[in-house]
Amino acid sequence: MARNEKLAQQMEFPPETQQPNVYPLSWHAQTAKMEEVWDAAQRENWDPKKLPWDTLDVESYSWEEREAIAYWWTLLSVFDASAPPVFAEAFIKTYEVHEEDPVRRCFFSVTRDEQNHEQMCGLAVTKFLEHPDPLTYEPKTELGRRLQKNAKWLYYNGGRYWTGYKQAVPKYSLAVLFSSFLMGEIAAATIFKQMHDNSRELVFKEAFRNIGRDEGRHMAICMALMERDYPRLPQEDKALVTKQIRAGYLFLSAVLFEPPMEFWDLPNDFIDNQREAEEVARGAGFGVPSYEAKKENWKNAMLNLKGVLDRYDIPFPAIPEVGITGQEVSDIDMQDIIPVF
Repeated sequence: MARNEKLAQQMEFPPETQQPNVYPLSWHAQTAKMEEVWDAAQRENWDPKKLPWDTLDVESYSWEEREAIAYWWTLLSVFDASAPPVFAEAFIKTYEVHEEDPVRRCFFSVTRDEQNHEQMCGLAVTKFLEHPDPLTYEPKTELGRRLQKNAKWLYYNGGRYWTGYKQAVPKYSLAVLFSSFLMGEIAAATIFKQMHDNSRELVFKEAFRNIGRDEGRHMAICMALMERDYPRLPQEDKALVTKQIRAGYLFLSAVLFEPPMEFWDLPNDFIDNQREAEEVARGAGFGVPSYEAKKENWKNAMLNLKGVLDRYDIPFPAIPEVGITGQEVSDIDMQDIIPVF
C-alpha cells in the first residue's frame, strides 16, 4: 500500500485493525466483583499529604531512632517505588489484550494506590532525615552509616529485575503474571494492620490503615482474576504459577520477612544491621513486627494461598523457611522474577 493511499476512497469499511491494538472500543463487563472493587477504590482513595503530619514531632526522636525509622520506610520504598511502573506496564497490558472494562479500571486503581504508597515512603524518609534521598543522605550515627550501606545493596538488588519484568509482561497472561501477587497482598495486609496497631504516631497509624486497606482491595482483584481464569489455566501455565509462587516468596521476603541470603546479593552483616534498626524503631514506638510475628504472617499467608491453589489443582512449592512442604523449586534466579507488590 502506498504511504498516502486513501483506503476510504476504495472500500466502504476499513480493514481489520492489527492486534494487539492498544485500546479496545468497548466496555464489556463480565466480572461483577471487579466493579465492586473499583467502587471501593473510588470511595477509599486517599492523599498522603493530607495525613496529620502536624502531629509528628521528629525532634522528639534521637538521630539513631530517626535513621532506624527512615530505614524501614526506605526498605519499603525499594518495593513501593518500583510498584508504579510495574503496575503501569500491567495496566497498559489490560488495554492491549482488551480486558473487560472493570478489570482495566481496577488495574488503574492499583497503579494509583502504589503511587500513593511510594509518596508516603518519600514523605516519611524526607521528614525523618531532613533529606529527600536516603542514598545520598549524610548519616549522623554509626548505625545510620550501616543502614545506608544496607539501603544501597537493597536498591542494587531491586534494580536488577526490571528488564526481566518488561520481557515477561508481553509473554504471559495476567493469571500467570500475578500468580505470586495474592501471597504478597495477604502478608502485606497483615503486617500493615499490625503496624497500625503497634505504632505510636498518629500519622503512621493513619498511613498503615490506608495502605493495609489498599492491599486488601488488591487481594480482592487477584482473587476475582483467579476465580475467572484459573479453571481454564493450561497445564504448562500451572507449572509456571508454582515457580512464581516460590519466586514471589524469595523476592518479597526482603520486606515482609528477611531476605534469603542465598538468593539476594547482600553483605554478611545485612540482617544483623536490619534487626538492630528494627529493635531501635520498635523502642521508639514504631510498630515493626518481631521476627516471630513476621514468620507467622508469612506462614499463614502461604497456607491461605495454598488453599486457593488446591482448588485449581496447582502444585504448591515447598517453602522450608516457614515449615511448608510441597513441590521442590530450586532453579530460581533474579531473572525469573515477575515482581509484584
